[in-house]
Amino acid sequence: MRPLEQFLAYGKTIKFSHTIFALPFALSAATLAHRHHPISLTHLFWILIAMIGARSSAMGFNRIADARFDAKNPRTSKRELPLGRLSLTSAKMFVILFSAIFIFAAAMLGKICLYLSFPVLALLFSYSYTKRFTWFSHFYLGFVISLAPMGAWIALTNTFSWPVILLSLTLLTYIAGFDILYACQDTGFDTKEGLFSIPARFGVQKALLISSISHVFSFLFLFLIFIAFDMKIIYLITIIVIGLLLIIEHKLVKPGNLNNINIAFFHVNSAISIILFVGILTDEMVRKWI
Repeated sequence: MRPLEQFLAYGKTIKFSHTIFALPFALSAATLAHRHHPISLTHLFWILIAMIGARSSAMGFNRIADARFDAKNPRTSKRELPLGRLSLTSAKMFVILFSAIFIFAAAMLGKICLYLSFPVLALLFSYSYTKRFTWFSHFYLGFVISLAPMGAWIALTNTFSWPVILLSLTLLTYIAGFDILYACQDTGFDTKEGLFSIPARFGVQKALLISSISHVFSFLFLFLIFIAFDMKIIYLITIIVIGLLLIIEHKLVKPGNLNNINIAFFHVNSAISIILFVGILTDEMVRKWI
């Protein structure tokens, strides 16, 4: 395989574009931390590298762990590993490389981040096996991804602050909610293979309800951020827009019609993450004059 083709195969395997779901939350935490701990472009650079490293290594590990299931599932059978476009050895080397990148970036952000990088990687990798034994896997995925804003905060402040947990809880419930939606596509397959998911355990209709409840909590945590961080009117408008987008997302997916899941998953959720960061950044930039 040519170098460019191999690079594209890696990109398709771990989906670099999906970093957009969590990265804006990490940048939002950095923006809020800037109030009392000035940040530099160097800090932001290493946070970005750490995010890419963590996300890529975790997704690569997940593809390796799920390879035999992906080969059986019609929806995932055309992925690079099942098709043989990417060898298992290459995938393992990819995971090792990006794990090393994550650890190095964490080290550049300070000793605390370096020490925390190892348990964080363990948590990220462990998600891949949760679907074997618990339908709570969606929320575990949300939990491990929700470490991103907390990690960015610690990287910049070298301290822990309770208010930033609200940002992590927003990300946790937000990720879990749309992961439940996405899992509805595999309800039959998961049931057949004995895999655990909320749609397989409770059915699609109840799964959509649980997803909606999860996103209600996301909105609640966004509002609590408004109070905890003394945000201003621009942030308030931002979370109203996000609330409307969450409603649209759940209007797009119906128990008898899952055709719009990809629109809800890729487009609406990407917009929500970016809008939140832009809203927090703009609110912080103009708060002196509001």
